[in-house]
Amino acid sequence: GSLLYSFYSNNNGSPLKTTIKAIKEIYTLLPENANIVRSCSTGYGEALIKSALMLDEGEVETVAHYYAAAFFDPKVDCILDIGGQDMKCIKIKNGTVDSVQLNEACSSGCGSFIETFAKSLNYEVADFAKIALFAKNPIDLGSRCTVFMNSKVKQAQKEGATVADISAGLAYSVIKNALYKVIKIADPKDLGTHIVVQGGTFYNDAVLRSFERISGCKAIRPDIAGIMGAFGAALIAREHYSREETTMLPIERINELKFDSSMSRCKGCTNSCLLTINKFTGGRHFISGNRCEKGIGKEKNKDNIPNLYEYKLHRYMDYYEPLAKDLAPRGVVGIPRVLNMYENYPFWFTFFTKLGYRVELSPESTRKIYELGIESIPSESECYPAKIVHGHIMWLIKQGIPYIFYPCVPYERKEISDAGNHYNCPIVTSYGENIKNNMEEIKSENICYQNPFLSFENKEILTNRLVEYLLAEQRMVSQSSFDYTSEFACTNNFSNNKITEAEIRVAAFLAWAELEETREDMKKQGEQTMEYLRKTGRMGIVLAGRPYHVDPEINHGIPELINSYGVAVLTEDSISHLGTVERPMIVVDQWMYHSRLYAAASYVRTQPNLQLIQLNSFGCGLDAVTTDGVSDILTSAGKIYTVLKIDEVNNLGAARIRIRSLLSAVSDRNRKHIETKVESPAYHRVVFTKEMRKDYTLLAPQMSPIHFDFLEPAFNSCGYHLEVLNNDNKAAVDAGLKYVNNDACYPSLMVVGQIMDALLSGKYDPDKVAVMITQTGGGCRATNYIGFIRRALKKAGFEQIPVVSISTSGLEKNPGFEINYNMIVRAVQALVYGDIFMKVLYRTRPYEKVPGSANALHAHWRDICAKSVQNGKWKEFRKNCREIIEAFDTLPLDESVKKPRVGIVGEILVKFLPSANNYLV
Repeated sequence: GSLLYSFYSNNNGSPLKTTIKAIKEIYTLLPENANIVRSCSTGYGEALIKSALMLDEGEVETVAHYYAAAFFDPKVDCILDIGGQDMKCIKIKNGTVDSVQLNEACSSGCGSFIETFAKSLNYEVADFAKIALFAKNPIDLGSRCTVFMNSKVKQAQKEGATVADISAGLAYSVIKNALYKVIKIADPKDLGTHIVVQGGTFYNDAVLRSFERISGCKAIRPDIAGIMGAFGAALIAREHYSREETTMLPIERINELKFDSSMSRCKGCTNSCLLTINKFTGGRHFISGNRCEKGIGKEKNKDNIPNLYEYKLHRYMDYYEPLAKDLAPRGVVGIPRVLNMYENYPFWFTFFTKLGYRVELSPESTRKIYELGIESIPSESECYPAKIVHGHIMWLIKQGIPYIFYPCVPYERKEISDAGNHYNCPIVTSYGENIKNNMEEIKSENICYQNPFLSFENKEILTNRLVEYLLAEQRMVSQSSFDYTSEFACTNNFSNNKITEAEIRVAAFLAWAELEETREDMKKQGEQTMEYLRKTGRMGIVLAGRPYHVDPEINHGIPELINSYGVAVLTEDSISHLGTVERPMIVVDQWMYHSRLYAAASYVRTQPNLQLIQLNSFGCGLDAVTTDGVSDILTSAGKIYTVLKIDEVNNLGAARIRIRSLLSAVSDRNRKHIETKVESPAYHRVVFTKEMRKDYTLLAPQMSPIHFDFLEPAFNSCGYHLEVLNNDNKAAVDAGLKYVNNDACYPSLMVVGQIMDALLSGKYDPDKVAVMITQTGGGCRATNYIGFIRRALKKAGFEQIPVVSISTSGLEKNPGFEINYNMIVRAVQALVYGDIFMKVLYRTRPYEKVPGSANALHAHWRDICAKSVQNGKWKEFRKNCREIIEAFDTLPLDESVKKPRVGIVGEILVKFLPSANNYLV
């Protein structure tokens, strides 16, 4: 068939009005004996329009887009859709949707982005797009946030860039954003061989050409690119027509249709959802904004479909009844309902209750709770679960609670025996300290605030630390005259509440037993839910996240949304004990909450009635590691990997699309009896052998030139062929963007980018080269840089290249590389030389009488020290250190004008690598 009519317009704030306008127009054009016999809606207004006009069906837009794309290319395997506000990449496999990726952060890089810039430069969009095709020097805007691009465009204008160059630069940035941030491709082959591009933004020829040039791929752009969703919906309606009468309102009733909308807060539960109530002629209505069925007047989860998020929230928190005040001889202790408390509150409630305290738990999170502490949040880039801690602490303070306990917990227990470690993330580890340093009310309100560093590694370690800490606090009170504001002791709390070691040990013993019981309870719930799924034939989704994702304010009702589709919801810790991770993994499995994710995914990949959706909080850098790790486990078994990014914005639009797309794809696979190929997700590590040591070149990324000047001579004198890269430039940044998960930190991008840029340059023989990187062994992402590098090598087809780890904790062994005494001596000398040069050079350079003399003196001594470090002689080393200082002490300086001293703090690589800090020093 052919398309007889189309309508394209902004919805002007009312998709229903715009749709009615289009339908009325259609009826004026229909022949007298023609009728509409089937109807289907799709897109963000799908449910509203379907309800208002009583359409026959609605379809999730990803499926509609696939129908439309397949019309133009039946073999389509990749659909890239860039609209005004969103961006989607839909991968097709075996004739069904295999994966869906959306821009969940913001609308930067979409059609409205270009439109806004065009208007700011006094151009119509069509004219702005046209001149881009004739640009001679398109400006490089990268793929960053609109705010940064605005400033970069202004800078380019000052430097004489033409409007054509700016327009072309924006077109490139749109595609870079799509390919590197949304789709995250490293090789154009990953896109597929039959690509359809669509969405209104692709009417822009410059955007299409940018896609072709950056990806190196040819794509089909239909002449109806902007209405492919609607076209797909029409194809679905045609396919499903079977001569039954349509339910769609006739034109007479559409002409008479009146509607209005109002806003109201749902009072069905504590979520207090903001509902939009649309009322139509005849008493019909449509309600949106609800997270569960209560918002639309139905009984919540009337089929009693398991929701273990709801169960865990109750079992770990509200299950516990605090002592009455008259039965609590030691008073009240306040505990915030935040972060690791969602894991360990059963312990702390039992512990303090047994010691005779009434435990006051802050209430369920709400927007108002968040706003209570918003002024003390130190960084906007923190994840929402961290930001909301400030509000909970403030709530406890406002209740007049004099004693607040919020510990820092670097280690959880090691649940997965073969995991590399069992850290908490740096936020969970130290947020109690963050609160102490940023909330002035703690001191001004005379609060006894305790945030001891504790380990949950095992019962004995935790108990001994509690004995040590609490008794030490009491001794300080008895031996000193500290007041309430002292950061060392809580006078008011302990002066009349002596606690004995025996009491602490008994309380800790009982608390640990309670914590064990809750964890076992969750395992039983997981097993019972699996049995329920087997008996009923229903599907279950493991909504995998952190313990604090059970907070309804943080998960925004996603568990209830999944339940509303008739699907059971399980937590990762309810089934993680049933899974076995195939090792080694390409990532370093070192965070306990994340170890559960990998184990849960390993179980899901074996169960036909289970799928997994991962919750990822914006700002969580560690999830750059875990999302890739979980994806590896699932996709290697043919499962569809879905990740939902969530923050303080309560908008479930994107979540609904992703969930419905997943359910639709699974249903389609089952209906077509598609069997997927199952492979092992285990990573085969290439070991650096003694034989390789003879003729392999070791490449090391530049991290601190002033120190790394001595790294090559130090290692080469020990029998290695080390080369420190000198390509920390824009090409390295571009390579990093291409090969590293863009949620990873900037330093990891710089490190991996240097390595990949060097290997792709053709300068090195990939069969005679190895990569060297440090591993800290700590709770930061730095330990996982080695995983980022290996993943990048794998993407680029360099899997044969070994990656050598340098770590004091011996995380990996390589027979061809050993850290011996001679190497340690030379490495220490190299570091000390670098530190000395940093101090003397930065001190003298601002005051040198002869411009360039400080740098010349540094270069002179650098060459001397580079030779010296090769022999590692301590006598010569000490002599050099003295003479360097003496030489700089005698350098002619002009200190007649005192210059300001600037301190630079921050991430270590960004501080020391000039290209990473924009040559700040």
